[in-house]
Amino acid sequence: MQSIYAASFLEKSSAKAVDKSHRKKINFNIGKYNAVVPKGKEQFTDLNRVKELAKNKKWEAIEHLDLYLNQFEEQITKRGTKVFWAEDSEQALNFIGEICKQKQCTSVVKSKSMVTEEIHLNHYLESIGVESVETDLGEYIQQMDGEAPYHIVTPAMHKSKEDVAKLFAEKLGTNINSTPEELTLVARKNLREKYVQAEIGVTGANFIIADVGAIAVTENEGNARLSASWPKTHIVIVGIEKVIPSINDLGLFWPLLATYGTGQQVTVYNSIIGGPRQEGESDGPEDMYVILLDNGRTDLLANAKSREALYCIRCGACLNACPIYKNIGGHAYETTYSGPIGSVITPHLRGMHDYKHLSYASSLCGNCTEVCPVKINLHELLLENRKEAVDIGEASYAEKFAWKLWKQTSLNRRLMNQGTAPIKNWMMNKMFKGWSQQRSPLQFPSKTFNQLWKEGRKK
Repeated sequence: MQSIYAASFLEKSSAKAVDKSHRKKINFNIGKYNAVVPKGKEQFTDLNRVKELAKNKKWEAIEHLDLYLNQFEEQITKRGTKVFWAEDSEQALNFIGEICKQKQCTSVVKSKSMVTEEIHLNHYLESIGVESVETDLGEYIQQMDGEAPYHIVTPAMHKSKEDVAKLFAEKLGTNINSTPEELTLVARKNLREKYVQAEIGVTGANFIIADVGAIAVTENEGNARLSASWPKTHIVIVGIEKVIPSINDLGLFWPLLATYGTGQQVTVYNSIIGGPRQEGESDGPEDMYVILLDNGRTDLLANAKSREALYCIRCGACLNACPIYKNIGGHAYETTYSGPIGSVITPHLRGMHDYKHLSYASSLCGNCTEVCPVKINLHELLLENRKEAVDIGEASYAEKFAWKLWKQTSLNRRLMNQGTAPIKNWMMNKMFKGWSQQRSPLQFPSKTFNQLWKEGRKK
């Protein structure tokens, strides 16, 4: 039986695939990304070796996840940071709610973080009467428009500068002809006031550094640095898979993330945060909390064939390379993590029954695997998801019967040759109606392969 999520995906993706304006905006912005990435890659003398090293480092971290996470906790707590282990989003939200209550918090500033989107933090804070303000410009735009992030790295990728100018005019009363630079200054002015008012700052983390007990954050706007340092309390919410063994590994991962995320050699702001303000220091928060979030990640860890999906560093390169994503966009997936990597991990994080359809939203061209900076075999993992769905009984009787029939027919040349081209055309176009909705009907040749082969041999 098709899930409501699958039905919604089919409806939204079908609409977006034929929306020429939407596709034009996405492909324009991805085109700008594609133009700068080759320049970023020039910093690597042997890119394939670098990617192999990165994969090996993430393999080491994930295979010894318990050891490195415990090491991280041991080291960072020495400097006064409190660490919480959250099995699911409910536990994580309850921790945050308790902290907000203790601090009598009415306002939170939040830097860009996909994991906070995963647990629906903004909605929760609103429900307990706490204002949550996105401070990343793309996230700020999306929050103002009442939309979820569109892309892992570029939250408002589907919007043109004209769209943003119109939104600012409607919500903030700016001139509809304002330039992007002028709109940025308006956003900056508004957000600076929020930093001063907020009692708590919330950030994610790009990496958890085990040996020194710190988190690493990379960004281009400085909003994460302000969210982490200006409010009196700093809360970090991060998935457990973000751990790396050593601070020295940042020399490998920071340049890779910058290049594959935005085409830069290195992002503008790179911060290593190891705790609250220490004695003798003049800035930083008074209190710091780190919430280590599982939320289905250990289920994926337990899957020996698919656990390499946990190597992901959230650069978004696979989204930009995917021919499916470039046509239907991020919102069609209705998940926090869209595109190829989202299609791989979401069925494991949120349930195969509801989200197995995402594993079929791929042409299996392998471009996602080709561009991955940590060499995750994404297209193979999509196939593995499909197999797993069948193994656990998620395939319908009609689907099983159809494939069984196809297998038997394919193994018997006589059966393959049965029926005329018009009969085959009628059967296939009736069975696969979805194919012909946006494409020309399937047309079988008048002669079978055997007939053509025999005719060729006679010549």
